[in-house]
Amino acid sequence: MAGLSLQHPWAFAFGLLGNVISFMTFLAPIPTFYRIYKTKSTEGFQSVPYVVALFSAMLWIFYALIKTGEGFLITINAAGCVIESIYISMYFVYAPKKGKLFTAKIMALLNVGVFGLILLTTLLIFKGDKRVVMLGWICVGFSVSVFVAPLSIIKRVIQTRSVEYMPFSLSLSLTLSAVVWFLYGLLIKDKYVALPNVLGFTFGIVQMGLYMFYMNKTPLIAQGKEASKIPAEKEEHVVVNVAKLSSALPEKSYEVHPVTEMSIPRKSCATDAVPANRDALVTHGPGVTVV
Repeated sequence: MAGLSLQHPWAFAFGLLGNVISFMTFLAPIPTFYRIYKTKSTEGFQSVPYVVALFSAMLWIFYALIKTGEGFLITINAAGCVIESIYISMYFVYAPKKGKLFTAKIMALLNVGVFGLILLTTLLIFKGDKRVVMLGWICVGFSVSVFVAPLSIIKRVIQTRSVEYMPFSLSLSLTLSAVVWFLYGLLIKDKYVALPNVLGFTFGIVQMGLYMFYMNKTPLIAQGKEASKIPAEKEEHVVVNVAKLSSALPEKSYEVHPVTEMSIPRKSCATDAVPANRDALVTHGPGVTVV
């Protein structure tokens, strides 16, 4: 670490700053898991983002150990492994049986199977610089696939005209993280660290731009191919639930049906259309990739 700071004084500064920003991003889901702890239920939240984040941290630690001299990558991703493991453990405690089984399968496939295959392949087949190159491109490929995931969130923002599930603070922190780690990779001349963060920065800017554009728009509730506007006076009651990030569990549709003229008191259709789990919040995006 000392040698790195002498050769690259700015790299040391950006590496330290990247650790701070990324650490704060890792802590972003704390309100979600505090809610899970208080309610003793996962309430439809999915474990996939946290399992993916754990896999990402494991992968970058392995890369940093193979390359050597990458102390900042080791420290932040080691912290990420601990934090994500705590999140996943809490999920196992409070999730229903089906959710626990699904999470166990994903972890067995990704964190044990895929990671074990990568580890054995790089250690047994490749040697020296070729091992670093191979592992570096694997890290780049995985990081790019994770950064592309927000496309589904961007699409939903445009369709619903609502930014409730795309917090500006999270988009800002991810963008700043991408900028800092890009500059760090550039200064230490590590293209495997720098390249994926170009994409991360691009998507971060797009998300913040969409937030600014739609923040004052009237949200819509998608109903098949049609969309009906929600009355402005009811906007404060509507929070779109997009905590269900995994396509493994189908989303429910909430339709608004007209009330016939009877002696029954009228109710607000907008209120009826709000799902019970209305304040669910995506705090981890597609799973935070710290590089």
